[in-house]
Amino acid sequence: MIQVDDVSKSYGPKRLFENVSVTFSPGRRYGLTGPNGAGKSTFLKILAGDEDGDHGKVSRPRKLGVLRQDHFRFDEFRVVDTVVMGNGPLWAAMTEKDRLLAAPEITEEMGVRLGELETLIAEEDGYSAESAAAELLQGLGIPDELHGQPMRTLAGGAKLRVLLAQALFGKPQALLLDEPTNHLDLDSINWLIAFLRAYEGTLVVISHDRHFLNEICTHVADIDYETIILYPGDYDDMVMAKSQLRGRVEAENADKQKKIAQLQDFVARFHAGTRASQVQSRVKQIEKLQLTELRRSNIQRPYIRFEQKRPSGKQTLSVEGLAKSYGDLRVLHDVSFGISRGDKVAIIGRNGIGKTTLVKCLTGELKPDAGKVSWGYEASIGLLAQDHRAGIPNGTTVADWLHEIDPRAGNEEIRGLLGRMLFSGEEGLKPTDALSGGEAVRLLFAKLMLVKDNVLVLDEPTNHLDLESIVALGEAIRRFEGTVLYVTHDRGLIDAAGRILSLTPEGFIDFHGPFAELLEKHGESAARAR
Repeated sequence: MIQVDDVSKSYGPKRLFENVSVTFSPGRRYGLTGPNGAGKSTFLKILAGDEDGDHGKVSRPRKLGVLRQDHFRFDEFRVVDTVVMGNGPLWAAMTEKDRLLAAPEITEEMGVRLGELETLIAEEDGYSAESAAAELLQGLGIPDELHGQPMRTLAGGAKLRVLLAQALFGKPQALLLDEPTNHLDLDSINWLIAFLRAYEGTLVVISHDRHFLNEICTHVADIDYETIILYPGDYDDMVMAKSQLRGRVEAENADKQKKIAQLQDFVARFHAGTRASQVQSRVKQIEKLQLTELRRSNIQRPYIRFEQKRPSGKQTLSVEGLAKSYGDLRVLHDVSFGISRGDKVAIIGRNGIGKTTLVKCLTGELKPDAGKVSWGYEASIGLLAQDHRAGIPNGTTVADWLHEIDPRAGNEEIRGLLGRMLFSGEEGLKPTDALSGGEAVRLLFAKLMLVKDNVLVLDEPTNHLDLESIVALGEAIRRFEGTVLYVTHDRGLIDAAGRILSLTPEGFIDFHGPFAELLEKHGESAARAR
């Protein structure tokens, strides 16, 4: 159990949450939600003991698994050892045992201590630790041949998976996970869902993946109105309950305001007359009809609306026999498909299968080894590359950069676009060097909205976006009259497509229809694609 008593946190004049008291109980799985900037990661750090609140206290269990984002802390350790470190008492005992055994001479006192350490290691299942760590790594897509390698040899996404395995290792009594699905493909996300559903301790998780939250959450802790409110159920249940609660309070306030107006009218008409007792009665009723205070919600949803200057031809894209290899590694082989105007196409597949390679071949960034890519008449391509930040130059402001993209755009149009992407007021003067990940993606959406291409190619567009922005993106894709091809692991965004290109180890699947039907028809292959 994790107990939070009267915790507050502010940064300068910005108050994140105030006087929060909440209990996270064993056997329950809590999604920690709220928009970017609401304080989710800060609150999780306070729960973990990595950061202090301004006041208040937190009680936590002895064995706590925490997914941290420090990718370089364990660079000199083997991958499997990094996972075992997730059980602090076990790793400390194993380290001390190795140090004592390395001594030139074992004293009687050291022998007694070695016996104590052996008992502790046995109690913590230390003799099966490496096999248990290997099982976690395999489930998260880290192959056996990497388990003995130093962490520094892994790419950033693989390091994050190892750190996730570390958090899950050693049967912690509570788990604190900050964005555990980042850099996971659908196969690994499904493995993690199954693992967390079977977990019996206390789970608190931050995620921008709505499907993931709906699959695992028994409760949602929502940061809003400068406090944290617990809701039973999954994310969708929370959204409905929150909307109904606010709607009910607003309706009650409206009824009270109407009643107050009627009473005030009576008091104004008869306050100087002979009906003094009735007037006093109305005054007392007015005093009792206090409106319920509705704090301003910090939830903001961008308004994404893609438009096209002119439509493309009916046959937007034709791909014939596309192939691409990197040395002996064959990534794409004999990929052929056609895209018609207005198609919404999701490209899915496990990490490293070739999704980004396909995108780069389609957009001309990579030259295929074989095959042909032909764009149709009047096709105008707007690209959002996977490295979002690289597409925005430093040394300018968000407004000036959009002016550079289209010098003909007026100040009012630019301000309107930025406001829709949550850059309101002076935020439009923000230096591009200072953009967060989510802000960079929203600025790139503003660029696409300004340029108005008729084909959008988006590679992992949900990275760094909060749930509100991801929902807004899905709605924008559905409404867009042009063509969209996008790579994603987000189940909700996959469901926005009417067609799926699935890259699997067995080959290429071009499926017309929703994702659920793809799983029914190509269950085993599609599962491997995920």
